Amino acid sequence: MATQVERTGSATVSPMGLWSRLKYDRNWLGFWFMVPAGAFLILFLTYPLGLGIWLSVTDTRIGRDGVYIGLENFEWLNKDPVFWLSVFNTFLYTTVASVIKFGLGLYLAILLNNQMPFKAMIRAVVLLPFIVPTVLSAIAFWWIYDTQFSIISWSLIELGLITENINFLGDPNNARASVIAANIWRGIPFVAITLLAGLQTIPQSLYEAATIDGASRWQMFRFVTFPMLTPIIAVVMTFSVLFTFTDFQLIYAMTRGGPVNATHLMATLSYQRAIMGGNLGEGAAISTAMIPFLLAAILFSWFGLQRRKWQQGESDD
Repeated sequence: MATQVERTGSATVSPMGLWSRLKYDRNWLGFWFMVPAGAFLILFLTYPLGLGIWLSVTDTRIGRDGVYIGLENFEWLNKDPVFWLSVFNTFLYTTVASVIKFGLGLYLAILLNNQMPFKAMIRAVVLLPFIVPTVLSAIAFWWIYDTQFSIISWSLIELGLITENINFLGDPNNARASVIAANIWRGIPFVAITLLAGLQTIPQSLYEAATIDGASRWQMFRFVTFPMLTPIIAVVMTFSVLFTFTDFQLIYAMTRGGPVNATHLMATLSYQRAIMGGNLGEGAAISTAMIPFLLAAILFSWFGLQRRKWQQGESDD
């Protein structure tokens, strides 16, 4: 019994011993580096998120504290046709833009991965749409889509393809297509450069072995390139979907949700109801309704990372 107590006592770590381990053990070095980042996330992400969820179940307005009203804001939104139109616009905007950005970005990444003259300069030029501030891009597209001075309409008239200027931002369907095109233009560089980095990590020996086996270019892409890029694609598309789903600046600077709410996304509608309309509870409810979709995108990325572990022969634990 004494031996057992002695062993138990030796296994017990005193508070001072635990603090010394945290202070000097190199295995805890990563923990100390993560503390500032964790504090930053709690202060600027977790707290606002929690506050937003709380506001969504209150009737808070600008200048007046609210009281708890449960799910009344969500019940009201369920009957609001403008909210459901914004949900439709958000999914349409996100789906079409993300699919096209992925297709064009992957194609551009494969081209940039080949040997070509001035490759470094071309890569820098490709990044320009992503580097330019969003509002500046929106103003440029707003000018391109102008009803009277649109360069697109002028070019098509000069070519004899149309007889009058196109109403890009005044027609609901044209407005949706116009903002999607602007988002695609801004998002392609991010997808292309990230996938290019993934392409450059694929061992050339795999392509050499496929060439010896007589594989065609399509077979190399299907059985070598695409499987090896799957984890990168999962992460890239997750960020692309998140950025597109929560887009606010581009839409607000170009159309402010018009015409007749045709380009309102959930983010812009939340801003309009909460800040412009003063109903913080309703605006917070719209933002809170976005959370399940964002979590689904994050889970997509997580499964992609798990697939990467499986490819490298690691355990999923």
